Amino acid sequence: MPSSPAIPLAPGACYRFTVASADEAAALIRERLGPGARVLSVRTVPASGLRFWAAPRLEVVAQLDPAPAEAPAAAPVPAPALALAPPAFTAAGPASARPGLPARESRAPLPDLLRRSGLSEVALGRLQSAPFWAEVAAAPLHRGLVEIGRHLRREADRRAPRAPLTRAAFLGTAGSGRTTALCKWLGAEVFRHGRLGHVLTAEFDRPNPPGPLPVFCEALGVPMARFPASTRPSVAGGFVYLDLPALSLRDQAANAPLARFLDREGIDQRVLVLNAAYDHATLRASYAAGRDLGATHLVFTHLDEVAQWGRLWDYLFDGALEPLFLATGPSLTGDCEEDVCGALVRRTLAPADAAPADDADADEDETGALAASAHS
Repeated sequence: MPSSPAIPLAPGACYRFTVASADEAAALIRERLGPGARVLSVRTVPASGLRFWAAPRLEVVAQLDPAPAEAPAAAPVPAPALALAPPAFTAAGPASARPGLPARESRAPLPDLLRRSGLSEVALGRLQSAPFWAEVAAAPLHRGLVEIGRHLRREADRRAPRAPLTRAAFLGTAGSGRTTALCKWLGAEVFRHGRLGHVLTAEFDRPNPPGPLPVFCEALGVPMARFPASTRPSVAGGFVYLDLPALSLRDQAANAPLARFLDREGIDQRVLVLNAAYDHATLRASYAAGRDLGATHLVFTHLDEVAQWGRLWDYLFDGALEPLFLATGPSLTGDCEEDVCGALVRRTLAPADAAPADDADADEDETGALAASAHS
């Protein structure tokens, strides 16, 4: 370490040093400020300029404590190598060496992190009442998030799967994106699942604008007709999907023609489409209206407009409807995530298959898992 001119010392003043390692910082502070100094903060400073290939350096801020009152002389005690830096220096390096991460002692507890990811009090209470919660809450944060993700995955896998869709109606309020959701599912059926079938539209006493559906069906080679027409598959192993008028939240009696039609035609599979960007009250009212019409499956749309996906756990915890897919973008093809539980785990918790090797990676794992959804 090159020598440098002495700096004037003032009790209570703060001094900043840029060094290459924790050991160099401790030695430099002892040399310049003496044994009465203490470290206030440590952060990583990335290389810049023509030295962009160089390793990052540490910026250390230390304070020189005021001189203590005179006391009887005592034999000097050598300071240990890391005495100047508790608890900022550890065997794995500075606790705050990763930019943007708070010090370990200032991190929010597990329930607060889950709330920041969007989980409601109902969903959080359900987790806290589970037998595994006490062990998870006592574990390091990054491991607790991983265990919660694994628990939710196990719960999703334990749910009895419903039969594949064959004769299904897509239901939803105006603006929910039900016709776009139907287009996405048609694209998945034809391109991903290799199935054939046809589409029906119905109006009853209310208009039902088809939007892009006719052109999209023509591009896919999927026949489309208006009701009355056959609601049975025209090919073996095929499908029939129905695009129906929007649900009404203001007048429940207006939904009666929909219910009569579904019952009369024997359409038992009913896909409820919800706009995830809606406020909580509208989302719950739409969910209740779909349940009243006998919904069996669930689709969330407009996820590209939603920062916090955690509130969707309420509807999965309910368990009454089978999650079909998440619409994560406006495209008619693609932007269709069929692993609903896995996507929510990735966006709100640590991935269920993650297993950090040691606590050296804890900072990145426990905060990175919430980065996409913890900022309101």
